[in-house]
Amino acid sequence: MEFFRIKRDIPFMRHALVFNVISAITFLLAVLFLAIRGLNLGVDFRGGTLIEIAYDHSADLGRVRAAIDKLNLGEFAVQSFGNARSALIRVPLKQGLSTAQLSEQVMTALKGDDPTVTQQRVEFVGPQVGKELYENGALALLLVSIGIVAYLALRFEWRFAVSAIIANLHDVVIILGFFAFFQWEFSLPVLAAILAVLGYSVNESVVIADRIRENFRKMRKATVPEIINSAITSTLSRTIITHGCTLMMVLSILFFGGETLHYFALALAIGICFGIYSSALVMAALVMWLGVSREDLVKPEKKAGAAGAEKILP
Repeated sequence: MEFFRIKRDIPFMRHALVFNVISAITFLLAVLFLAIRGLNLGVDFRGGTLIEIAYDHSADLGRVRAAIDKLNLGEFAVQSFGNARSALIRVPLKQGLSTAQLSEQVMTALKGDDPTVTQQRVEFVGPQVGKELYENGALALLLVSIGIVAYLALRFEWRFAVSAIIANLHDVVIILGFFAFFQWEFSLPVLAAILAVLGYSVNESVVIADRIRENFRKMRKATVPEIINSAITSTLSRTIITHGCTLMMVLSILFFGGETLHYFALALAIGICFGIYSSALVMAALVMWLGVSREDLVKPEKKAGAAGAEKILP
């Protein structure tokens, strides 16, 4: 389905160098912020205390957060758990306070706000568990990247595999750079969002790569930049519809989904915006600069001649 059709191809590749210089500067800034400021790891990775609470009525998460915030315990997380009357609180480690003392402080503050609250359970999550989660998350990111490279190399050609993974990891690093610069909390939901962005971006790369391969078959007299320009232009309507609708849903989660899903949706929103940019303007330009040609994607066709001999058609 298309909302509009662009009759003349937009010369994206004419400005490929400018686009990629901007990408390189953004990427280097993200790496710099990660090196200097680092990620503000959440309780999931740093360890802390988990407290499950329950009310006789629906839990007002806003009131729970306000009551805990007065204790100045640092960054904490409150989310619904199980049903509308229960909530799960994640509180970071506090020097000089045991798990029992920390939970007692939290429950005292909550009971002062609403005496109907009860404590269901308390668990301590050590730093070692958080370290394992961090390492497993990095391993998952590595395995996903290897899988993407293998898939694109088999389906298309190695130039597309290398270009796509550079473009997609460019998106991941930039998301991490935003979180490092603004010191937003990096938690397991954010890690899940980054993995989702990686898969989401590669989908756009596959669509453009498939159209490039198709254009090599149809546009036999066109140059490589013209073929790539046509591929990006012809998928532009689909890109606007798909990513526009997805971004609207993500923004609705960002603004109305509450504090628990805020950074998850924020990471997705940043990833979608940069994913569109990188797939169309970074991946395609890298494919062109790596020297892709018709022979790399279109296999010669065999056709029998008049005397039974076979001719190889370009």
